Amino acid sequence: LEDTQAFHKKLNQDKLLHAPEFIIKPRSHTIWEKQSVKFHCTVAGWPEPRVTWYKNNVPINVQAHPDKYIIENRYGLHSLEISTCDFEDTAQYHASAMNVKGEISAYASLVVKRYKGEIDASLLHPGTVTMPMGFGVTPHGFASRFEISFVDKFDVTFGREGETMSLGCTVVINPDIKRFKPDIEWYRNGVLITPSKWVQMHWSGERATLTLTHANKEDEGLYTLRVVMGEYYEEYSGYVFVRDADAEIPGAPGAPLDVQCLDANKDYVIVSWKQPAVDGGNPILGYFIDRCEVGTTHWTQCNETPVKFARFPVTGLIEGRSYIFRVRAVNKVGISLPSRVSEPVAALDPADRARLRSHPSAPWTGQIIVTEEEPAEGVVPGPPTDLQVIEATKNYVVLSWKPPGQRGHEGIMYFVEKCVAGTENWQRVNTEIPVKSPRFAVFDLAEGKSYCFRVRCCNSAGIGEPSEATEATVVDDKLDIPKAPGRIMPTRNTDTSVVVTWTEPPDAKELVGYYIESSVVGSGHWEPCNNNPVKGTRFICHGLVTGEKYVFRVRAVNAAGLSEFSQESEPIEVQAAIGGGLLHGVCPELSGKAGGLTDCTTSWDGMHESSQPIFDTDALLKCNAKCNRDTLPSSSDKLRNTGDNYMREMVKDATTSAPQNVAAKQASKSRPGDPLTLEKVKEKKDIAAPSPPYDITVLESVRDSMVLGWKQPKITGGTEITGYYVNYREVIGGVPGKWMEANIKPVSERAYRIQNLKENMVYQFQVAAANLAGVGTPSPPSKSFKCEEWTIAVPGPPHDLECIEIRKDSLVLLWKEPVYTGRSPIAGYYVDLKETEATEEHWRSVNEKPLQKRYLKIGGLKEGVSYVFRVRATNQAGVGKPSDATDPVVAETRPGTKEVVVDVDDNGVISLNFECDQMSPNSKFVWSKNYEPIEDDSRLDIDTKGGKSKAIFKDLGEEDLGIYSCVVTDTDGVSSSYTIDEEEMKRLLALSHEHKFPS
Repeated sequence: LEDTQAFHKKLNQDKLLHAPEFIIKPRSHTIWEKQSVKFHCTVAGWPEPRVTWYKNNVPINVQAHPDKYIIENRYGLHSLEISTCDFEDTAQYHASAMNVKGEISAYASLVVKRYKGEIDASLLHPGTVTMPMGFGVTPHGFASRFEISFVDKFDVTFGREGETMSLGCTVVINPDIKRFKPDIEWYRNGVLITPSKWVQMHWSGERATLTLTHANKEDEGLYTLRVVMGEYYEEYSGYVFVRDADAEIPGAPGAPLDVQCLDANKDYVIVSWKQPAVDGGNPILGYFIDRCEVGTTHWTQCNETPVKFARFPVTGLIEGRSYIFRVRAVNKVGISLPSRVSEPVAALDPADRARLRSHPSAPWTGQIIVTEEEPAEGVVPGPPTDLQVIEATKNYVVLSWKPPGQRGHEGIMYFVEKCVAGTENWQRVNTEIPVKSPRFAVFDLAEGKSYCFRVRCCNSAGIGEPSEATEATVVDDKLDIPKAPGRIMPTRNTDTSVVVTWTEPPDAKELVGYYIESSVVGSGHWEPCNNNPVKGTRFICHGLVTGEKYVFRVRAVNAAGLSEFSQESEPIEVQAAIGGGLLHGVCPELSGKAGGLTDCTTSWDGMHESSQPIFDTDALLKCNAKCNRDTLPSSSDKLRNTGDNYMREMVKDATTSAPQNVAAKQASKSRPGDPLTLEKVKEKKDIAAPSPPYDITVLESVRDSMVLGWKQPKITGGTEITGYYVNYREVIGGVPGKWMEANIKPVSERAYRIQNLKENMVYQFQVAAANLAGVGTPSPPSKSFKCEEWTIAVPGPPHDLECIEIRKDSLVLLWKEPVYTGRSPIAGYYVDLKETEATEEHWRSVNEKPLQKRYLKIGGLKEGVSYVFRVRATNQAGVGKPSDATDPVVAETRPGTKEVVVDVDDNGVISLNFECDQMSPNSKFVWSKNYEPIEDDSRLDIDTKGGKSKAIFKDLGEEDLGIYSCVVTDTDGVSSSYTIDEEEMKRLLALSHEHKFPS
């Protein structure tokens, strides 16, 4: 008792927030192959920490390996069970617990030993014949494994463009077997690095080093050193930041980065790049593209006026020659330093390679000498086919087509023609020189006008007929600049770093990544936290001053440009979170999409997503629209899956109607001869479409989307609801417009996010429910709601309130957490009640202190009196808006009400029993624990026969303590519960023992 009191006293030192802390840490194990093992840990903290298990720093994907791993959480006791271990399971495992106060990890190792008899150990002894690695004998083929550790490690590193930077680690391998040399691999953002003129690598036998000979912003990212010994490897990671070099002209922007050549052809190539984070204090007006023929030092500017779009078609190349490109940014002050040059690209048409014979000339020129086949007798070529506009901006339009089938043996060239849409005044665009590539960029078009295009072929025999004209194309940017990201939330990490999270901007297309900036509160001076756009929605900002207060902002990047800055975050003081924060080996953009490290690991995509401070809203509600498209990724023993799809599937499962899923799962355990089981195969009859849903309300609102909630129809039509359809319409000047569909496929939850709304526009909504009989009548139009950004600090309203187990003096109220959580996590809930006929002033709170759970048994009700209930959420900022009130509920025990009964049979088997005589043909028994559906059947067996259902305990223990409830669907609220606490468990176990071993 004293230990318990001391533990709770420790938890209550900070009633609102408490960083994660391991009370019990997982311990290491050494086992033989084919045995199973279980890691345990206990974590404290508030808000309740999210615990994620890792193998060699890679999140464990239970869905990809359902027969291999079992992850459980029972009353704060977290466990990871690994079944039938083999040698591949030898690894370092750790549990990571995270909430808004920080993150902490606890490590344990698993060593799986093979029996020595399986491999001749003498093969590895000195003086014996060496067997090749590929034969199946590895350095650790018969022993446990090699211990690989890193000493004198590189830390988070800061550099500047043009500098030489070096990263290094001393590697200690034990035992040291001379004939087996490790493979040393370096990765940047999960991509294997190969030596080049920019990167040099060295391995001395003890120390691994990587040198950046001329650092550029392209070199910024997470660097991982991987030491591989046969089938086992160990890694160490650290982030490298590269700042802009000083501009030649003060106030000029930073240099662009990541220049690439796309879609190269005979005389044409598209050059793309990324915009810099630093604009010099003035907006960037555009970019100049320069080219240089390989083997020369003469740079030629490709465009006369700056282009804003971060892609540009360069024409006029000489066939067979190789080029490199660079890009410079310009603002009103001056021009930036040039970017790092691109990789060389040859001006060749890939489609014509079968007709060309090529060989390299002198290496220093980089030229390719092209010899075409001897021309035959001339044939006038036919028209090109499949002409289309593949890109359109304010500055140019890019056309693409296929060569004609009829063209003879000699080469052909092309003339491009244009005309203003709606006229037949065709003008030749390339009047002087025909083009050789089936691609062409048309410049000098009037912005905002519509044009049509066509192409003719020509050779020595003449000019052919024109192709079919394109559809009218408006000269304008087809790709919009993204909107600003939202919900910027900083979280403490170390004494010099902060974790910043945000949400993706709505309707974002072709995002390159994000730039994050920080500012000391009150200074007004902003500094970039990264100089290479990061993917994902999470980043660790390093290099901050301990004790200072900072605010953060984020902007999104695509080829069209940079978004506006997001709203500033709340200020945060830079202090180390308890536990030291994230390790250096964890990627700052943990939910980025940099691709997998190797085949042996999952991709960076979605990493640590399950442990983010706030997990709700967008992913949860958008999933309703995606759930029929998303499927689990294919996987193998090497974990070749993407975390993003994995997390999406987890969210998808969470958004599916839980009682329906569990009812189906539990019903599947009914015996084949049961009437309920037989009823499933009968044709539907005596059912009707449901009545309209009602009480439509807004649960969250942002600039261009709103989350709606509503109540289930009062009449379900004799069968369960299969989904809902949402319509919306604009209301302008009090006049409603035309109804539009919000979703094509039904949504299973009674909450849905409607996208692509107009900011500050007023809308009305209606919802229709569907069942097996069809779609019911839509609800009446809701009241009008304005689409605008909610910026309040307190949470939004809880939703989906439900009353069950209604008796003459009590009932149980259930609800779901708010979609909008405010500026800090939910800290608890207050439940209010009043008599139905009472006025609003008579609302009174049932609980004085906030509840942490999302259910409450409310006692002290007066028999025969009608009540309504509501729930309010609270966070660090205060108490939020109350939910909509429930429907009136009369406190009465209805005739025929039955309760869950516990039973111990003659064999000592303990079970909970519930029966119902009010079932319809479609009714199902749904068991839950602590009012959460029971999806894990490892502790319970559910046995249902007709109107009776039994929950049988396999081995009653402390893991089974809790409230067990049973609801019968498609009835008038038939439900009951039974609480098994420690005292009741002891009583039942004693009774079970007495029945098993009668005295």
